[in-house]
Amino acid sequence: MSAVTDAPKGLVLVVEDERPIADLVRLYLSREGFGVQVEHDGAAGLAAARRLRPVACILDIALPGLDGTEICRRLRADGDWTPVIFLTARDDEVDRILGLELGGDDYVTKPFSPRELVTRVKALLRRAAGPPAEQVRTLGPVTLDPGRRIVTVGSTPLMLTATEFDLLAHLLGRPGRVFTREELLAAVWGYASHAGTRTVDVHVAQVRAKLGDAASLIRTVRGVGYSADA
Repeated sequence: MSAVTDAPKGLVLVVEDERPIADLVRLYLSREGFGVQVEHDGAAGLAAARRLRPVACILDIALPGLDGTEICRRLRADGDWTPVIFLTARDDEVDRILGLELGGDDYVTKPFSPRELVTRVKALLRRAAGPPAEQVRTLGPVTLDPGRRIVTVGSTPLMLTATEFDLLAHLLGRPGRVFTREELLAAVWGYASHAGTRTVDVHVAQVRAKLGDAASLIRTVRGVGYSADA
């Protein structure tokens, strides 16, 4: 087990069995002021996540013992919605979609730029913090409070990942406005790539599933994208 490097921006847990990659990610995160805890197998990674309560987790999918998606699944089952970014060595959409359906917020495919990974972490944490001055948004039975990062359907609170929250907030910000998948990818995830638009579809499906009877508020515009309508 690696020692914890503490820092003012908070602790990021990196679970990666390829030590050169783990060391590189640690270096770049440390340079940006993050504390870093590195683990090299799934069981140790899950234990560290539960023990240390990091501000974000970077999980390799292919790990000895528990894989990254199983770590994420168990954290979500515990009610732990710490932002998760998956690393995968395969350019395989199945890996990506599986991870996101289990509650991941983003993914990066190896080989990757460590600078890009750090940028993704910072963007995810900025979104999770949320701008406190924004007004509460209500559409039908759904109420979203950006400052408190709370969503309710009627009086029932929803457990959303940081990315699911931001996606719903963006749609509710302009009810009736149709957003393309590329627009949502740029606004919510902070990057634009046609190859990543399937990520938008998966997250929309996850938000709808959690909205239950209010799922029809998110409307699919075939061949274009999505809108929120009462």
